Amino acid sequence: MASDARIYVYSTCTTCKKALNWLREHQINFQIIDISKEPPSKQILIEGCSQLGNRQKLFNTSGLSYRSLGSKVVKSMSDSEAFDALASDGKLIKRPFLITDQGKILVGFKPELWSEILL
Repeated sequence: MASDARIYVYSTCTTCKKALNWLREHQINFQIIDISKEPPSKQILIEGCSQLGNRQKLFNTSGLSYRSLGSKVVKSMSDSEAFDALASDGKLIKRPFLITDQGKILVGFKPELWSEILL
């Protein structure tokens, strides 16, 4: 079981609230980080992309920041440009963004996947 997960959340995000409740219910210790004030570093995002297999999975495609950039602009970015954009605007990142104590990165809240990884 994870002992000190780090979870990046946005305070008004209902999915983030569900994820936090789930972590509490399963007695998983975690540190909350405000994704809008302290987004994951470029290096963490690169590792997340490596684990997820696709940088698009890191993007919060339904958020205002993403929509203001536009999907065509995002798709035309180089990897470096995409990671720079994500690291500079936490609202571009799909949330919640969780890093287990073992370095596994999870984006979005899927209880079945979280159970598989964290329990």
